[in-house]
Amino acid sequence: MLRAGLVGVTGYTGMEISRILASHPSMRLTAATSRQDAGKRLDAVYPFLQGLPGADVTLIEPDARALAEVCDVVFLAVPHGVAMEMGADLYDAGVKVVDLSADFRLRDAEVYEAWYKPHTRREYLSHAVYGLPEIYGGQIRQARLVANPGCYPTASILGLYPALRGGIVRTDDIIIDAKSGTTGAGRKAVVSSLYCEVADSFRPYNIGGRHRHTPEIEQELSVAAGSAVTVSFNPHLLPISRGILATIYTKLNSALSQADVQAMYEDFWKDCPWVRVMPADRLPETRNVRGTMFCDIAVTVDQRTGRLIITSAIDNLCRGASGQAVANANLMFALPVETGLNFAPLVP
Repeated sequence: MLRAGLVGVTGYTGMEISRILASHPSMRLTAATSRQDAGKRLDAVYPFLQGLPGADVTLIEPDARALAEVCDVVFLAVPHGVAMEMGADLYDAGVKVVDLSADFRLRDAEVYEAWYKPHTRREYLSHAVYGLPEIYGGQIRQARLVANPGCYPTASILGLYPALRGGIVRTDDIIIDAKSGTTGAGRKAVVSSLYCEVADSFRPYNIGGRHRHTPEIEQELSVAAGSAVTVSFNPHLLPISRGILATIYTKLNSALSQADVQAMYEDFWKDCPWVRVMPADRLPETRNVRGTMFCDIAVTVDQRTGRLIITSAIDNLCRGASGQAVANANLMFALPVETGLNFAPLVP
């Protein structure tokens, strides 16, 4: 049984990792950290885990050396800037690391610093593998440090990858109109995320190229296209707890039929069971991926405007964060990627 550690257990991503590992057949939570709840059992913090494997873990203060002694892999569910230090220390101690922050996602330290803060562990960026299993599975299997993708980037990249790899859309005219549930904002209590502030409303935020996921999306889409890709990424907050729906507007390079693009997408993702290409008469819904690793994608050719509209839906906490982190850990230890992760959607 693989021994897993979790730094930052009290956020939503830490909560979701705890839930997933409680039923994982080959990995158990053996150590978890929280500064504010150190000394408590995990099931005292999360009563829903009572009686499940890992629930009796006593939370400790974050300490890389102590974690390295009892863990084979450590998940970092901590803020940007904090993860780079802990991740580097764990890496040096010989522990495999899956980082859920942005600290190792951007390959160019200058780009990271333009969007986040000074990077104090630049030398580790070359060791990190971007953790999108469908695209980088082979590299993840050899990695000791995996940068878990962001939630918006996961939905956007999976949606756009076949079109850009196939060269069927322009690289300078892409609009990503994405919506997320409130758990994407984290568990910290802030007025703008309170129920009465979110319910019965719908609002954009950080639009016009201001959201920090923009360079991550552009980095990976540029790899797909083989040339620089610029996107207009505009996120919105939905009055739901979890889920992301991205509507992506692109311009076709040449006239293609609905059947042409449908066949192309189905062929591209045919060996990736978590990416479900919708039939031509269906569109994704967040409820159909809730609590799962699925990414549901639909392609719609607008013949009148020459646009390809791509819709992509994921669960932001599972596929967009914690479940994907566990999938990466599975690969790092030569387990089937789907181990412990084949969940049916939580419907209704």
